[in-house]
Amino acid sequence: MRRIGVGIIGCGNISTAYLKAAQRFPVMEVKALADMRSDAAERQGAAFGLPGMRVDQLLRRDDVEIVINLTVPLAHTDVSLAVLNAGKHIHSEKPLGINVAEARKVIDLAAQKNLRVGCAPDTFLGGGHQTARKLIDDGAIGTPVAGSAFFGCPGHERWHPAPGFYYLRGGGPMLDMGPYYITDLVQLLGPVASVMGSTARPKSERVVTSQPMNGTLIPVEVSTHVAGTLEFESGAVVSIAMSFDVPKHRHAPIEIYGDKGSMLVPDPNRFGGEVQVARTGGEWETVPPTHGHVDGEFRSIGVADMAAAILNNRPHRASGALAFHVLEVMEAFQTSADDGRRVKIESRVERPAMLPAGRETGQID
Repeated sequence: MRRIGVGIIGCGNISTAYLKAAQRFPVMEVKALADMRSDAAERQGAAFGLPGMRVDQLLRRDDVEIVINLTVPLAHTDVSLAVLNAGKHIHSEKPLGINVAEARKVIDLAAQKNLRVGCAPDTFLGGGHQTARKLIDDGAIGTPVAGSAFFGCPGHERWHPAPGFYYLRGGGPMLDMGPYYITDLVQLLGPVASVMGSTARPKSERVVTSQPMNGTLIPVEVSTHVAGTLEFESGAVVSIAMSFDVPKHRHAPIEIYGDKGSMLVPDPNRFGGEVQVARTGGEWETVPPTHGHVDGEFRSIGVADMAAAILNNRPHRASGALAFHVLEVMEAFQTSADDGRRVKIESRVERPAMLPAGRETGQID
């Protein structure tokens, strides 16, 4: 089997997870790393036995067919456009753009050049979430009627070494954590039809407590508590809250309520985790996983799926269309809060195909 050559632009915090996980998928091979800071690319390259170089050098390489964009959110669009203009497929970290207008530039250019766009998160391809998908499709809880999705923490300035971008345009809890939750909900329930939202920004500055910036004040440009309702085309209604203003909570990440039972879906920022189902009148029961990629970190599985899709001439699952739909949904919360109205979602996307059942790590079909 031919291996698809992959390059990575952006050698920050998340690149290590991608590089380690990429080694699990024989369909792809990382060829080179690049960063606007050449020393960062060289350091990360040395750690993984790969050449580190300038961005323009990576984009000229003939052995790179897919580029993974791991830059900060404000740079996602410009880097993705440069990759597409170099004639290469792009897989971006989330979000696809800091807003729908920026993301549309990427989608339109890719269509003009007949190139593929992929985007994180790809955690919905993990065994925990594929098991939940199979249970819903098999009717384990009947017809989904409602649900809840909740993420809350005190803020990323507690642990991230350079957390400022989380509070600038393109950041905030909805654009940072919302993609995991909403992407998983779309693959479970289908596309979102409309959104109603409320938002809050209780602080205009926050104090960093992580190293090396401990004690530094950083500005807050975005809402840090976002809550509201997702109304799905299927008729299901899901309550959602994403927050950087919650000291502690006891909510489950995602719950789905059907007319014959309820389901606990694991953390959508992880690939595995327990799936539990309670039929009407019954108790919670853990369901054994039906799919692989459960135990461990598999970031880059979406890239591997794109590589397999190129070789087999089929759609890839963590697609630009899916990421664009999710971004439109996320942006709609602030629009709804600002305008005091329900916001209709214009884009539609098919649920990505479920992965084949099976427990083999690295297998992508």
